[in-house]
Amino acid sequence: MEQRIAQDISDFRELWEKKFIYVDKTEPLYRLVEGIDIGGKLFFISRPRRFGKSLMLSTLECIFRGERDLFQGLAIDKLDYDWTEYPVLHFNFATMKVNTFEDFYAGFVARVRQAFAQAKIIYDPTLAPNDNFAQAIQTVTAERGKPMVVLVDEYDAPVGAAMNDIAKASAIRTELAAFYGEIKNNAANIRFMMMTGVTKFAQLSVFSALNNLTDLTLQSEAATLLGYTDEELDANFAPSLQAHAKVMGLSDADYRAELRRWYNGYRFSPDCTTTVYNPVAIARVLSRKKPYFETTWSETGHASALMRYLERENLVDKDYDRLPLVSKSIFDNYNLGALRPETVLYQAGYLTIKDFIPPKFYALGVPDEDVRQDLNSLLLNKALGDEADETSDDLQTALLTGDFPTFFARLKAFYAHLPYGAKEGPIHEAAYQRALYALLSAGGLRVTAEDRQAQGRADLVAESMDQVYIFELKIRGTAAEALAQIKDKGYAKPYQVPGKTIHLIGLAFDPASNTLTDAIEETLTPAT
Repeated sequence: MEQRIAQDISDFRELWEKKFIYVDKTEPLYRLVEGIDIGGKLFFISRPRRFGKSLMLSTLECIFRGERDLFQGLAIDKLDYDWTEYPVLHFNFATMKVNTFEDFYAGFVARVRQAFAQAKIIYDPTLAPNDNFAQAIQTVTAERGKPMVVLVDEYDAPVGAAMNDIAKASAIRTELAAFYGEIKNNAANIRFMMMTGVTKFAQLSVFSALNNLTDLTLQSEAATLLGYTDEELDANFAPSLQAHAKVMGLSDADYRAELRRWYNGYRFSPDCTTTVYNPVAIARVLSRKKPYFETTWSETGHASALMRYLERENLVDKDYDRLPLVSKSIFDNYNLGALRPETVLYQAGYLTIKDFIPPKFYALGVPDEDVRQDLNSLLLNKALGDEADETSDDLQTALLTGDFPTFFARLKAFYAHLPYGAKEGPIHEAAYQRALYALLSAGGLRVTAEDRQAQGRADLVAESMDQVYIFELKIRGTAAEALAQIKDKGYAKPYQVPGKTIHLIGLAFDPASNTLTDAIEETLTPAT
């Protein structure tokens, strides 16, 4: 019998009361709280949005409030935790208005007061938030005879939301640094602290004030603390997985392979190769059980820091599955005004660790198909503005219906609207290829760039349920020459299977004007 799956609940008590599935993370939380694997008591962890950070903090709050009845049957209930009740201050700084610094400050005060009220602590309006925080820790510890537990959700959200105005973001960061600095100043009166966020933009001032903070972000012990492993899917969602596979008409093995391709690719530690599924994606896919997989990443919005960054940068012509190696410093960027695109995209969840070369070099790439399609959609919107959706839809419709004259006409218009143009001089073939990749992927096709084969590499292969499109691009040459190369190299052979119609497409570009000048298509008879 299938259990209820929550799609948007991040409160542990509510999950328990409504009898939704809870993927048990209490054993690693117990080890963290008790300092078994990693010593210390002040912790930070960075993860992309929608990975269960808020639920983790809510679970910790219930543990530290001694609410053992909520944990019956879970791992921690069978361990030697003593269930002492501690005073808890739980702050949440997500979705704050930052139109001006004054807007931020008013919202900041309101959020601190709200946390105080929930903990039954009086807020003194004559004092600044950081002074209230320090006073609360000292006073409550003395009055209740127990050290304080501090939980901070989305510590960096106000900074990320102000990324389009570096001066304002820096001012917000300074205010938050003073507040978080009180954690270090009053560490003797703190039993445990967990701070979560998406980015580490605030590190220079905030983390220097907390130099006794243990960063779990890349630790192997925390690699699967957030997100679901395959084993956790089997233990918690087996009936739903089997039911969805049946709806899709796939064997269990084929279904799980496609599920992994779409939603499992996040690796959070250089020393642990286990990848995890996005929890929200799994909840939505298994709740809906549609006869196909679909994108879920964009349904809850986008990381504000990334959106602000995209307003300043052009990222369309990069191949995010073949990025150059980066060093560990990519994860610890201090300069708000000179952030690298890899840093922003990694921390926003659009890139993840693909490989690690000791002692410090990382290969990054897009984690899964769900994120890949949303990233390409974002890049198209950045390049084409309000025309992006209409352009993409028109092109996809023409391609899928076999209207190649319209497809080629739309494609010429598409390239003419891209940020690079005749005034910028000749560009490399890869830029044209990358733009086409973004266009086709954003529309939902399965796209492979530089498809390696025995006779060479096809520039681009795009697949729908029953059709394959093989593209060859020529900068100095003709579309006919491109088509001939596809045939001569046998790029279509791996795709000649029953039920698949194959289209060979040659594209030619003028290096002087950076425009698409010629295109040709040939359809192969489906194999029998």
